[in-house]
Amino acid sequence: MTNTDINTPRVAVVIPCFKVKRHIASVISSIGREVHSIYVVDDKCPEDTGTYVEQTVNDPRVKVIRNSVNLGVGGAVLAGYRAAIADGMEIFVKIDGDGQMDPALIMDFVAPIARGKADYTKGNRFFFLEKIQRMPPIRLFGNAALSLMTKLSSGYWDLFDPTNGYTAIHRDVAKHLPFEKISNRYFFETDMLFRLNTLRAVVTDIPMDAKYEDEESNLRISRIVGEFLVKHLRNFTKRVFYNYYLRDMSLASIELPVGLCLFLSGAAFGMAHWASSSLSGVQASAGTVMLSALPVLMGTQLILAFVGYDIQSVPKKPLHRHIANRPGAA
Repeated sequence: MTNTDINTPRVAVVIPCFKVKRHIASVISSIGREVHSIYVVDDKCPEDTGTYVEQTVNDPRVKVIRNSVNLGVGGAVLAGYRAAIADGMEIFVKIDGDGQMDPALIMDFVAPIARGKADYTKGNRFFFLEKIQRMPPIRLFGNAALSLMTKLSSGYWDLFDPTNGYTAIHRDVAKHLPFEKISNRYFFETDMLFRLNTLRAVVTDIPMDAKYEDEESNLRISRIVGEFLVKHLRNFTKRVFYNYYLRDMSLASIELPVGLCLFLSGAAFGMAHWASSSLSGVQASAGTVMLSALPVLMGTQLILAFVGYDIQSVPKKPLHRHIANRPGAA
C-alpha cells in the first residue's frame, strides 16, 4: 500500500513494555519517519526497560512513560493513549515491543483511519490462508474459538483474530472511551471491541503476517478460559441491552427474548417428560413430543433471526468524521 495519496496525520506509536529489553531497541529503530512520536510505556518491567531505552536509544521522538505498578498490557496502552491525547497526536498505533509486529505496516493501519473509512484498525493474521500453517496449532485453535465468542459479545461479526494487538485508533474515538472501565490485562483487545461497538465505531481488519521467534508468552489458556467466558457473556448482555433496549428498539428486540423463552420452555418441558418416561417406562405420546419440539423450533428460528439482524447492524459510518463535523469541534 502506498501512502502518498493521503494527508499524513500526526501519528503516534505506543509500545507497552514488559520483559522485552532484548527486542525494544530494534523495534524502535525500525519505526519509519512518518511517525511523529513514540511512547515507550514501562509497565513496572523487572528489566527496567524504560531506563534502558533512555540510555541506549537516541531517537528524539521517544518518550518514556512509567507505570508505578504493573497494570497489564491494557493499562500500559491506555497510559500511552493519554500521553498521545495530551500531546495532540491524531492517530495512535499500538505495537508490541517483542518484535512480533512489523513496524513497516504502521501506515497500512493508519491509512483507513486517515481516509475517513474507519475509526479503529486491527491486525488479522488469518487473512492469507497459505501462511496460517506457520502459526502454532494451539494458537490457531484458540484464536478461532475466541474469534467466535468475540463476534457474539462485541457485535463485530466481520472481524477475526480478536486478540491481535496490532491496532490503530483515531484520537476523537479514543477520547470517548471509558478508560477506567476497560479491562487492563489479557482481555484488553477484546474489551476494546465491545467498548467501540457501544460508541458505534467502525472497525476494520488489516491483513498481516505473524512472526514467532524467541519470545515467551505470558498467557496461559488454562488460566484465562473461565474468565474469558464470563466476560464475554457479560459484554454480550450489556451490548444487547444498550443497543436493543436502551438506545433503540426494533423487531430484533422482541425476537431475542421471545425466542429464548420458547426455546428454554420447550427444552425444559421435553427434558421433564423424557425423565418421567424413563422412570415409568411409558413412552411419551406424539402430542407431548410436539409440545416440546414446536417451541424449540420456533425459538431457534427467532434467535437466528435476531443474529441475522445483529450481523447486519455492524457499524458502517465512521464516528470520528461525525465528531469532526459537529459545530464547535476542534
